[in-house]
Amino acid sequence: MLRRFVSRKEGRQKLKMEERRRDYKESNGHAALRQIKVDRPWRCHQAWTEGNMRHMKTRLELYKKFASNVTVANILLLGQIGAGKSSFFNSVNSIFRGKITNHACIGSFGHSTTLKYRQYRIGINNFRLCDCRGFEEDFPMDTEELSFILDGNVPEYYQFNPMVPFTNHSLGYIKNPDLGNKIHCVAFVIDGSSVDVMSDKIRKQLKDLQITVNQRGLPQVVLLTKLDKICPDVNADVTRTFTSSAVCAAVEKVADIMGLPRVRVRPVKNYENETELVVGIDILVLEALKCCLDLVDDFIEEKVRH
Repeated sequence: MLRRFVSRKEGRQKLKMEERRRDYKESNGHAALRQIKVDRPWRCHQAWTEGNMRHMKTRLELYKKFASNVTVANILLLGQIGAGKSSFFNSVNSIFRGKITNHACIGSFGHSTTLKYRQYRIGINNFRLCDCRGFEEDFPMDTEELSFILDGNVPEYYQFNPMVPFTNHSLGYIKNPDLGNKIHCVAFVIDGSSVDVMSDKIRKQLKDLQITVNQRGLPQVVLLTKLDKICPDVNADVTRTFTSSAVCAAVEKVADIMGLPRVRVRPVKNYENETELVVGIDILVLEALKCCLDLVDDFIEEKVRH
């Protein structure tokens, strides 16, 4: 019965989103798809060369935390179902393995495939991407459950149940975790093509989750995904990301919604249909990952100092 109930909810949610997209396009004359070329990039960025990409990759492979009780940086991915959380991990994993991989299952809008809490460590690198259940309009993420994740109390492979959130009495509860087991940075994953039709319910959920994150003084970034759906020029050539006025507008809008500096909103293109690695996609993903790790450094240094 629960599965049937959830399925009906998912169907109604998907229909509402499609209606909002259609209404927005009709009222704005497909404004979301209009692209105005700009003479100069709206943000400084790395050169789109394979040599530069390899240099960035090597630097991240050599990344190391020097605090005695923190050997691995933990980055939590949070977002609405279908936004691209698991796809981002797969993209990072693909880059460091040198081939397209799909280690984490990928869901579609209206259906979350992340059923367990996972802490993905990519190869021998000293960072982990932590993935949890995506939220949706009628099934929000419990903020108390998020608190336990941020504080390092939730064990890996914990099975999420939207009807029964995690508590300090749950099986596997980790008591008194050290700094190395806690989350050091939160990356909100947002579908760039849905920014203009984001419902009030989803906006409220994002702000509620952000309050919980802010209470712990954790640094935050936004991974703005699905650039190819924001701008047809970027769909044709990802190296046009920073000369696309449509992507720039999406970055500015998300920054306003989240109350974050624009530099904290990182446009990324996940690997989805590609069968081979693409230098431009790699550079966007690596730049976003480096931003997260730089924030981790600052956060841990502050914690260790005090």
